[in-house]
Amino acid sequence: MFDFTNKVAIVTGASSGIGRATALLLARHGATVILNARGAEPLEDVARAIRGQGGRTLAVPGDSTEPGTHERLVEAAREFGGLDIAVNNAGIVGPVLPLAELALDDWNAVLAGNATSAFLGAKHQIPAMLARGGGAIVFTSTFVGTSVGLPGMTAYGAAKAALMGLVKGITADYAAQGIRANAVLPGGTDTPMAGGPEQKEWAAGLHALKRIARPEEIAAAIAFLASPAASFVAGAGLFADGGNAAVK
Repeated sequence: MFDFTNKVAIVTGASSGIGRATALLLARHGATVILNARGAEPLEDVARAIRGQGGRTLAVPGDSTEPGTHERLVEAAREFGGLDIAVNNAGIVGPVLPLAELALDDWNAVLAGNATSAFLGAKHQIPAMLARGGGAIVFTSTFVGTSVGLPGMTAYGAAKAALMGLVKGITADYAAQGIRANAVLPGGTDTPMAGGPEQKEWAAGLHALKRIARPEEIAAAIAFLASPAASFVAGAGLFADGGNAAVK
């Protein structure tokens, strides 16, 4: 199912959590992985882990809200032959506040860090994929803002929900040309963004499975969407949320 031999993938937000797990999984199954995150040293740690398991990789640090970052990522993919897979995973939570208390600058930052970064990724990735005859783009959304709202997370929910509009629009524009765009919608996941033990325990209670996910579990869902096993899946949102959406 997960045969990515001779495929080249970009993974943003790859220095930790879901992005790191996804990069390692894609590389383990044959992909050359172009890594991106803002922090150069944590990103290089992931690159060393990939090389340690026999994979090919290149770390390209940079801010995913900047067009130039995506230009460099796509150019790096071309150096390995072209771009087949893109996992637009970078994102930020922002301040956890009721909407009326949220500053405009914070709202704009959350939308930029989640929705605009994904738009910029796709804008630069699609032409490179068209040159290869097609490809798979996966966005990391969330259950927040799609199946449920959470207190203090309106900006985050709105930005992540916007990714589903992006998925559907790309599908309308490019599916016939061989580009499959989909999103994974994780539930609570044990990453640095998940908070402390008390917050993780609270999040676990929202899920039918009564636990939060390991990053590797979400990475497996992303890899499925990027793989030939999902060849007829386009414009979809895959809940990998431990039954969260099912029990509200």
